[in-house]
Amino acid sequence: MSDEMMGRYPSLKDRPVLISGGATGIGEALVRAFAGQGARVGFVDLAEAEGTALADELNAAGGTVAFRACDITDIEAYRAAIAAIEALHGPTLALVNNAANDTRHDWRDVTPDYFDGRVAVNLRHAFFAIQATAPGMIAAGRGSIVNFGSIGWMKASGGYPVYAASKAAVHGMTRSFARDLGKHGIRVNTLVPGWVMTKRQLDLWVDDAANAEIDKAQCLSGRVMPDDIARMALFLAADDSRMCTAQNFVVDGGWV
Repeated sequence: MSDEMMGRYPSLKDRPVLISGGATGIGEALVRAFAGQGARVGFVDLAEAEGTALADELNAAGGTVAFRACDITDIEAYRAAIAAIEALHGPTLALVNNAANDTRHDWRDVTPDYFDGRVAVNLRHAFFAIQATAPGMIAAGRGSIVNFGSIGWMKASGGYPVYAASKAAVHGMTRSFARDLGKHGIRVNTLVPGWVMTKRQLDLWVDDAANAEIDKAQCLSGRVMPDDIARMALFLAADDSRMCTAQNFVVDGGWV
């Protein structure tokens, strides 16, 4: 989708934004959308080649984008990446906790190590990113934190119980942080995607049966695309949503 078709949010110009999992899929759409608003965008991802290429492309087009290759499950490495990005762009004023992994798994096969790994990639990093960036927001007296949830647990999807548990926990974490940080002018919300047509989803799981399920379940025809999620993230990060906090913002075509 072209920048011309995105809403314009003047408050995002020059705003330091941090995005996890920004090299591909929904994350790439987020990075492109915020860069298109003139924000100072920092993002992390394991995919070093893709992340570097994206940052180079956007900077060549006049953006202010910094990429750091990082394993977000390594909290010390993630803290270091956040610090490096903030040294370039200033304290984060919009944090978008996007990174996740919805690999399917059978509950009978889950080991304690696998369980901990799923929690680390789907929940834990978001908590520690908030811990790392909230002091700067408190000092500024403002900020927005956007945690990514999922309709999967809301509609009782099977096949990924640890992912579902982690995403359900994100919603609780959002509401608790909204209470703790609200007095400092910081808003905390959950952006809840439906089934988004990323390359990963199309390659792995969106077959004829899945398309039939989507057609039946969504109120709206068509498909939820990464740019649809980015549009909501822009709104939640911008001053336009100044009185929105502790809420779920669902972008799913009317599924749940």
